[in-house]
Parts: sequence; C-alpha cells; structure tokens
Amino acid sequence: MAAPHLVRTEAVVLRRHDLGEADRIVTLYTASGGKLRAVAKGVRRPTSRLGGHLELFTRCQVMLARGRNLDIITQVETVDPHLGIRENLWRASLAYYAAEIIDRLTEDRSDSPGLYDLLTQALERIANSRRPNHALHLFLVQLLSGLGYRSELQRCVQCRRPLEAVENGFSAIAGGALCPNCRALDAASRPLSLSLNALKVLRLCQVGDWPSIERLRLEVALNDELEEVLRNLVQHIAESKLKSAAFVATLRDEGLAGKP
Repeated sequence: MAAPHLVRTEAVVLRRHDLGEADRIVTLYTASGGKLRAVAKGVRRPTSRLGGHLELFTRCQVMLARGRNLDIITQVETVDPHLGIRENLWRASLAYYAAEIIDRLTEDRSDSPGLYDLLTQALERIANSRRPNHALHLFLVQLLSGLGYRSELQRCVQCRRPLEAVENGFSAIAGGALCPNCRALDAASRPLSLSLNALKVLRLCQVGDWPSIERLRLEVALNDELEEVLRNLVQHIAESKLKSAAFVATLRDEGLAGKP
C-alpha cells in the first residue's frame, strides 16, 4: 500500500469535538488549503503530544496525512497560543464569533486568498489589542467583503445617490446603506438606523485602516449600533443566528464586556 500523502501547513483551530474514547475531530482553517476537518488520534489521553497544541484558536504548524474522508494529524507545533483569549472571557467570546462565522461561510477545502491572514490578524488583535471588539468589527467587515458580500456604504443602494452627512439607514437585505428617503420607502426590509459616526467607522473597516480604528474610543451607544448592524448583516448572510453573536450580546447586557 502506498504511503499516505503528507502535507505540512500552518493552521488555526476553529472547532473540535470528541470522537470515541480518546480521539477528537478538529476543524482547521489552513494557510494553504482553506478549511478542513482532521482527526487527532489519542489526543485526549494524558500522554498525548498533540493535545496542548490543538486548543481552540491556537495558531499552529500541522503535519497532515491525507485520508479518504478525514485527514489525520500526525504532528503539531504551536506558533501562537493566543493566551490573551484563553485568559479573558470577553476576548474569548469575540474569538468564538470570528471562528463561527468563518466556519459557517466557507466551504471545506475551498481556499480564499487572504482569508487566513485576515483570521490570524484578527485573533492576534483580539488577544492583545486595547480594543478587541474593534478588531472583531474590522474582521467581520473585511471577511464579508472578501467573500463577495461587500456592503455599499458610499451611495444609497436604492436610488444610487451619494450618501449625505445625515442619519441614514442600513438594510442587510438590500445590501448596504439607504438614504433617508429610500429608508422611509423600504419598510419591508426593516432597515436599521445608521448614524453618521457609525457609517464612518464602517467605511474605515472596509478600507482596513486598523491603526485608525484601534485609536477610536466609541461611546457605548455607537458601539451598540455597530454591533447591531453587523449582527443583522451576518445573520442575513449566514441565513441563521449565530450562537456566538448571541453570547457576545449577553455578556454586554450583563456588563461583562470590555470598554468600546
């Protein structure tokens, strides 16, 4: 029998669940092949050399033996454990959100250029930045744009006129911002309000200007508005509610979130 084809790649652990008495199926987002599932054999045994390197959100180097249905993890080495995420419930909830949405919106073994770097940058910022929630906002906007769901934030999606510096609307169904007139006429899509400051922050996220975004000190009301707009957009595209998004909202309602 021919030896299995071995592949070495960097990856991030998105999800995992137990298999049998000692194994675990791990969902990885890899640098070279997109999302895939692999078996970590014996990983739950105390003597396993794999276990500590396959914690959630860990960035690692893995050696994979290609299988018919699932790959097998034969070696793994930690690149970045993202300890800031493991040690803080609020940061962990944001990381769960990032991992769940990329898992939900990507197909197995379908690589999208730039997505791995986007994910690793987001996790590093969520783990270490002064503004981890800003890092999640940026990631969600950039991820959706990279997957072909870029929201229109310069012109009204209905009448195509440039947006004015006033309170506008936002419709996930329509695909972006609505001017006040079109917002009033589009009650069917239940557009959200979109303040001028929220529009500016979303535009910064589309540009990918992290240094400017990290410096922002948002009022609670503005941060809540951004979270509602992005949660509404993600839910529409994913065609279902995300458990992690609801958990983030619960932590914020209970006063357990970090400062905006």
